[in-house]
Amino acid sequence: MFLAFAFAYFFSALLRAVTATLAPVFSAELQLAAGQLGLLAGAYFLGFSSMQLPLGSALDRWGPRRVLLGFLAVAVFGCAAFARAQGLVELILARLLIGVGVAACLMAPLTAFRHHLSAAAQLRANSWMLMTGSLGMLASTLPVQWLLPLTGWRGLFWLVAGLLLLSMGLLTLAVPADRVRAAPGAADAATGGAADGAAAPAGEPAPTAGYSAVFRHPAFVRVAPLGVAVYGGMVAMQSLWIGPWLTQVGGWAPAQAAQGLFVVNLAMLLAFLCWGLVMPRLIRAGWAGERLIAAAWPLGPLCLAWILWRGADAGAGTWALWCVLTSVVTLSQPAVGQAFPPSQAGRALSAFNLMIFVGVFAVQWGLGLAIDALRAAGWPVGQAYRLAFAAFLVLTVLAGLWLNLLRWRAGGALRSDPPPEARPRR
Repeated sequence: MFLAFAFAYFFSALLRAVTATLAPVFSAELQLAAGQLGLLAGAYFLGFSSMQLPLGSALDRWGPRRVLLGFLAVAVFGCAAFARAQGLVELILARLLIGVGVAACLMAPLTAFRHHLSAAAQLRANSWMLMTGSLGMLASTLPVQWLLPLTGWRGLFWLVAGLLLLSMGLLTLAVPADRVRAAPGAADAATGGAADGAAAPAGEPAPTAGYSAVFRHPAFVRVAPLGVAVYGGMVAMQSLWIGPWLTQVGGWAPAQAAQGLFVVNLAMLLAFLCWGLVMPRLIRAGWAGERLIAAAWPLGPLCLAWILWRGADAGAGTWALWCVLTSVVTLSQPAVGQAFPPSQAGRALSAFNLMIFVGVFAVQWGLGLAIDALRAAGWPVGQAYRLAFAAFLVLTVLAGLWLNLLRWRAGGALRSDPPPEARPRR
């Protein structure tokens, strides 16, 4: 089951990050400015984000396999449309469809893991799903660069469309069928809508309940700004802006930049592998979820400040270090899921994912607009990048301070473990 989910998520991550490698091709072929490039890359995240709230309700109501298969069909159509697109508007619309189609590729497995795995196993599975995503982002760098002379970027998207169809077949074979939860008032409402037909725990909302309880939950409020600014910003940098920094600030050739992105994504793959290995031990030692994030988040902003100070001398290795140090914020996603009972897991995880990808879209497009505006005002390209990225640095610091402030006000006695009655049997 894990491998079937991971195969689909691999291509979701590849599609997310491939614009960083293809940016020089799109800029040369379509004459795109930085703002237009940011909009094209960000369209994926706009489509992705727009689906998160309905996705969460669908996951809680119909289950992860059924929902993921339906969404992947849209992704196949989006890849085909992107391969056939002739202009910027068509490319943006097709990329938006791709974002819609892969919106469930991480939330569906995380919801399944929340139902079936212990807290420690969930954190490990989450980290290794993200490791799979890093592998997809790794494949979007040098392997894509090698394929381009053979397939062109259009042939590449046709190939991905075919592989997504294959992933749908694997999911159908490997993932157990979902048990459908009944809507309130349905014939089996007496069961409380529990997935296994048992009565729902007292006070537990029905699967069709709204998101207000999720957005008001203290665990969500504490980490939501971190998800937008830090987690979303890390994805935005990794999937777009590190590449242009290397070429336009560092003066690297496109092939060198692709190699640099390969290094960045390889570092992230290893980081997520290590998180998966050490999290059970960290949990036993009392270092899990918010406590670990609150202690370690300052390392990322410090590294980013060093990058801005170095400017053109900050290469792929430095950016890889920043990504690895910032990766601690990825633990916030399963921590949010564990703060809610299993019947709300889909909504909680999807609501937090919405925060992340709103941040990705905002950072990708916002940085592009800021760079264009600074260039138009006469700033050199290197200084324009550094000043725009400095504004992003300020946002990450504010988000980290928000988490620590709310933890301090709550006395620091915060846990992300699920309540004992909600813990899975395995």
